[in-house]
Amino acid sequence: MSKDFSINITVTLNDLDTLNHVNNAVYVQWMEVVATKHWAYLTTQNPFPNYIWVVMKHEIDYKNQAFLGDEITAKTWVGETKGFTSVRHIAFYKGDILLVAAKTIWAMLDATTQKPVRIRENVLKVLQIID
Repeated sequence: MSKDFSINITVTLNDLDTLNHVNNAVYVQWMEVVATKHWAYLTTQNPFPNYIWVVMKHEIDYKNQAFLGDEITAKTWVGETKGFTSVRHIAFYKGDILLVAAKTIWAMLDATTQKPVRIRENVLKVLQIID
């Protein structure tokens, strides 16, 4: 089963909206950052330069707010993966408080043709979907 991966983020002035809390669009940017860092971590020893990932869909539930200087933990893990798509779950926490819960559907593409390609066993192993 897929394991959690996390990064820490400190809220800066640029992350805030007119209400002085983290802008919803910033969470989407952070989702890409944590997903990209997770993929880079998983493929450090065995890169897959022939593949790229693109977002197909986001589902985001905003639960609580974060403010300037807050320390945020972004956790991600890979969910259902089949065909050419993979679900990635991301949760943002301030301490034990869930701020945002998100699910993103990613598509794997051939890096040259940019056409969808089936996610094979070698990638499933890297994503830790199978042993």
